[in-house]
Amino acid sequence: MTGAPDTLLHGWPAPVATGPVTGTVAVPGSKSLTNRALILAAQATGPSTLVAPLRSRDSALMAAGLRSLGVGVADGAGDWTVTPGPLRGPADIDCGLAGTVMRFLPPLAATADGELRFDGDPHARTRPMGTVLGALRGLGARIDGDALPFTLHGTGSLRGGTVVIDAAGSSQFVSGLLLSGASFTDGVTVVHDGTPVPSMPHIEMTVQALRAVGVEVDDSEANRWRVLPGPVAPWTEPIEPDLSNATPFLAAAAVTGGTVTIPHWPAETTQAGAEIRDILTRMGCTVTLDGTDLTVTGPDRLTGIDVDLHDVSELTPTVAALAALADGPSHLRGIAHIRGHETDRISALAADLAGLGAEVVEDHDALHLTGNVGHGGPWRAYADHRMATAGAIVGLRVPGVVVDDIACTAKTLPDFAVMWDDLLAGRAGRR
Repeated sequence: MTGAPDTLLHGWPAPVATGPVTGTVAVPGSKSLTNRALILAAQATGPSTLVAPLRSRDSALMAAGLRSLGVGVADGAGDWTVTPGPLRGPADIDCGLAGTVMRFLPPLAATADGELRFDGDPHARTRPMGTVLGALRGLGARIDGDALPFTLHGTGSLRGGTVVIDAAGSSQFVSGLLLSGASFTDGVTVVHDGTPVPSMPHIEMTVQALRAVGVEVDDSEANRWRVLPGPVAPWTEPIEPDLSNATPFLAAAAVTGGTVTIPHWPAETTQAGAEIRDILTRMGCTVTLDGTDLTVTGPDRLTGIDVDLHDVSELTPTVAALAALADGPSHLRGIAHIRGHETDRISALAADLAGLGAEVVEDHDALHLTGNVGHGGPWRAYADHRMATAGAIVGLRVPGVVVDDIACTAKTLPDFAVMWDDLLAGRAGRR
C-alpha cells in the first residue's frame, strides 16, 4: 500500500462496547442516489427539489461542480433546489476522491461551452478514468489527458452515438455515460465488452433514475444500454436513506449480540446495501422488517461466511470486519475491482487485519480470513470512509484499535463519529 504513515502520531481510539449495543439509528440520504439526482436535475426542463439529500463531501463536491458550470444549487431547509442553466466554462472542478463526481460530471460537462479543468485529491489521480474519457472522445469530445488532472474543451454540444467500452473496472463507467445521454444530440448507446460488470445494482439504480424523469432507456439486451435523446423532467422522487452507510450500525448489533433498528428502510430498492440483510442472516443474526423499520439482533457468536460480493462490493469492508470477529473461516470473493476504489481495499483490509493478528490471505479477487483478531493496534483508513468504519466495527470487540483518520467518513457520513458514540452510549434514537 502507498501513502500510509509509518506510525500513527494521532488517531481516533475506537470505543469498545461494554455490552450488547442497542438503539435506533436514522441514517441520512443515499450518496449514490443524491449524486444521480443532481446530474439529472441539472439537465431538467425546470427547477427540481431534492428532498432530504445527503449532505457530505461527495455530494457537496458534485453540487459545487454543477454551480461552476452555471447550474443553480440552493441549499434550503433540509432540501436542495436545482435550477438548470446554460452550461459553460471556463471552470475548475474539484472531484475530491469521489468516483461519482469524476465519472458522472465529465459526460455532462462535455455538453457545455468552454474550457473545463478537472482535478482531485492525490489518490484520485490514480483512479481509473481512461474508460470514461476514451468513450467521450469516441462520442465527439475533445479532452487533454487520460486521468486526473485533465482538461475538457466543450463546444456546447456532444454528438453522442454508440460506444463500446470495457466496464469491468467499475459500473460507474456505464452510469456516467447514461446519466447525460439524453442531452447528447444522438443520445447514447453503451455496449460493454469484457468480463462481467461489477456492482450491477448501481446501473439498475441509474436506469430507474432516468426513467423517473421521463428519459427513455432500453436495457432489454444484456451488456447494452441505450438512452434516447430528449427532454429531462424535473426530479420529484424522495432520496432513500443510504443503506450502505447503515451497515456499520447494523454490524454493531451483530458483533455485540445487541439489537439495532434502522428506520425508513425501503421495501424495494436498487441499493447494494440492501444485501446486508441476507449476509447478516447467513452469519447467524436475526433480521426483521416491521413496516419500514429494519432490525438486526446479533447472536452469541457470528459464524464465518463464503460469499460472492461482486455485485455489492461496497459492503466488503463491513463484511471483512464482521468476518474478523466471527467463528471459523470466511471467504469474500469476486472483489478484484475494489482495488481501484478510494484505495486498494483488498490490500488495505489484509494489511490492517494482519496487523491486529488475524490470519488473512489476499488473492487477485478475494480475501480469505479467519476470525481470530488477537490484539489492538493501528488501523489505517487510507483516506477511505469505508475502511475507517470497518476499523470502528473491529474496535467494538478489540481494545486498543486506533483509526488514523476517522474524519474521512465525512465523504458520505459527516456525523459518523458522533452517531457511533451516541449509539454506544445509549443516546441513539429516531430522528
